[in-house]
Amino acid sequence: MAMKRNRKIGSFKEELLVKSRESMLSAVQIFNNPNIHFKSENFIILANISWMYLLHAHYRDKKIEYRYFKQTGQRKKFDKTKKGAFKFWELERCLDDNNCPIDNITKANLKFLIGLRHEIEHQMTTKIDEYLSARFQACCLNYNAFIKQLFGDSYGIDKHLSFSLQFSTIKEEHANQLRKFTDLPSNIASYINDFDDELSDDDYNNIRYSYRVLYVPKAVNRKGQADKVIEFIPANSPEAEGLNKEYVLVKEREKKKHLPGEIYEFMQANGYPRFTAYQHTLLWKERDAKNPVLGYGTQVAKTWYWYDNWLNEVKEYCKESGNFYK
Repeated sequence: MAMKRNRKIGSFKEELLVKSRESMLSAVQIFNNPNIHFKSENFIILANISWMYLLHAHYRDKKIEYRYFKQTGQRKKFDKTKKGAFKFWELERCLDDNNCPIDNITKANLKFLIGLRHEIEHQMTTKIDEYLSARFQACCLNYNAFIKQLFGDSYGIDKHLSFSLQFSTIKEEHANQLRKFTDLPSNIASYINDFDDELSDDDYNNIRYSYRVLYVPKAVNRKGQADKVIEFIPANSPEAEGLNKEYVLVKEREKKKHLPGEIYEFMQANGYPRFTAYQHTLLWKERDAKNPVLGYGTQVAKTWYWYDNWLNEVKEYCKESGNFYK
């Protein structure tokens, strides 16, 4: 529905865009500041505001009503705060509108951050920055692309940003720790896994949802060949093919999980009716299978979940036992 024309539409739109850009720049600067520990929470809040103002500017520019109201016949009764101010759409409502110009994968990235904000707004969180940086990077790149697409290249923020420098390298044990979400609060780990499980593999691996960069130390033969910290290579190049095989080892998506009952019930349904919960418990205790180092499963809240590799171990064990469990 169109808004009534207003002499200040242009200036108000510009103010929205100024605040939108400053909010995103502030989010990035805070996240990259080594002296700030409240990084992810600040980023999520400021990025949310940034995108909301961007979409408000778009709807205002297109003369689309983005205030809450109730239609009474031909009249609109606008919702207002206790102090009499109009209630404008929050980001999620902006994204759900039919006139929203944002693609579905970018929406998924933003809705992930919105849901995460709901999980963390009532309690302190710890050590979530490393797990979420790929989602934040995608959010920044998406924002820069859309503000230029909707309002022109001059509004882009890429010219104001640079790469953040690191003081540590990523070792394999660090990657394993990240993959298992071992340091995350259980509600955050569950939220991330549940949200990602709803996505298709194509959407999950799309850089607009989560922008992952593979860092490889580069050796060169001549000066001047390695002046850039990050080098981009085509995905279909021979170099990328070799790297992608290794990248699978540190892919951050959580593995498929099985409840304990699913393990022995699967074995019973596949020809081993005498393999019960008791036998399963004896087996995992004997092999110390819940030792995190072995990577057979993970604990979420108070529940232990087994991965596919443990299910394969149980299959092999029952097979080697001959007719004992048949």
